[in-house]
Amino acid sequence: MNTMTRHTSQDIFEELESAVQSYARNFPCVFDHASGAEIRDVDGRRYIDFLAGAGTLNYGHNHPVLKRALIDYIERDGITHGLDLHTRAKEAFLTALRDIVLAPRGLDYRVQFTGPTGTNAVEAALKIARKVTGRTNIISFTNGFHGVSMGAVAATGNEHHRGGAGMPLGGATAMPYEGYFGSGMDTLEYLEKALDDPSSGLDEPAAVIVETVQGEGGLNAASVPWLRRLSTLCRERGILLIVDDIQAGCGRTGTFFSFEPAGIRPDIVTLSKSLSGYGLPFAIVLLRPDLDQWKPGEHNDTFRGNNHAFVTATATLEHFWRTREFADSVVTRGRFVERRLNELMRRFPNELVEVRGRGMFRGVRCADPEQAAEVCARAFELGLVIERSGPEDEVIKCLAPLTIEPTVLAEGLDMLEQAMADVFPAPLRKAS
Repeated sequence: MNTMTRHTSQDIFEELESAVQSYARNFPCVFDHASGAEIRDVDGRRYIDFLAGAGTLNYGHNHPVLKRALIDYIERDGITHGLDLHTRAKEAFLTALRDIVLAPRGLDYRVQFTGPTGTNAVEAALKIARKVTGRTNIISFTNGFHGVSMGAVAATGNEHHRGGAGMPLGGATAMPYEGYFGSGMDTLEYLEKALDDPSSGLDEPAAVIVETVQGEGGLNAASVPWLRRLSTLCRERGILLIVDDIQAGCGRTGTFFSFEPAGIRPDIVTLSKSLSGYGLPFAIVLLRPDLDQWKPGEHNDTFRGNNHAFVTATATLEHFWRTREFADSVVTRGRFVERRLNELMRRFPNELVEVRGRGMFRGVRCADPEQAAEVCARAFELGLVIERSGPEDEVIKCLAPLTIEPTVLAEGLDMLEQAMADVFPAPLRKAS
């Protein structure tokens, strides 16, 4: 059997790959080629990508500017793996991050290079918060997702992910996110009461960790007033505020950091996913200089020096974030997606409950989670890769690359509409 034939068969995956795989179950084919917002399988079939590596590919697949920078670096034998050694690639990234992102926003952060995944960045953030404050409890929120390593999953709400830990999880207390009880209850008033009441049973927290838009939790978007009040609450009580910007950051909501519209300054920020811009593993923690109380090597990882990711991340910042033009284009695309989803709400009022999210981080909640699954499966048959999120996987999640061509974006949304039309019951016709 030749190599190409062997790789076009699914047998090897069924024979050797762990049952833990998830995305492959929903998109059962073998992918081989990708460019921009389009991917192709080994048979050459084209798909529009509304998954984008679960938010890892904000700038699409194999963006030519990023690809050229990486190829040039590899061809000159630039450092690939560097632990935390100083390299030219790291220097260039830090300079671009300071000059293009941090300084213009008046942000004064130290940069910690963690292991290359978001969950590792969250672990580091939680550890340093506990180390600095001397307290152990972390406040997290209902429907939050922060990773699946032990500390991060303890702060994650989803029982499916928590159940994988195999032991009781501690060190974190879940509080209701904005809107959790509907519009009639002020969840921050509840949190404030619990913090101020010595008999509430709530241990004094080292930090609060929050996503401004909960991606895996169902695209719940916190309002600007709620985020501002949360920031004030933390500051007044000496609680560190950690913003998990791993999926919502790097431009997904229309600004580089998702918390910018609220005008808040978190004590700690975690970034990963689209930080490299190219899908290469890369994560960092941004922390106030006075919080940088690590001893050398106290939190480390063999792959914290992914220089290829530094190269593409630098090219990403230089190419997309020097001016406001790109951010403005994300806002425009986000409004288009929101408008189309609202049109679907009007077309299928009994099946679709609400449009959620912000910027290019949008989704629509279905009344029936099983129908949400059927819609996504039908969309894949039509040529659209799209996933679900939410506590019951009831939210259809549009996570297209931020660079997607408007015509391709419209085509993908047309496929989604067709999938809904194929799945949802036809409206009853009036008798003539």
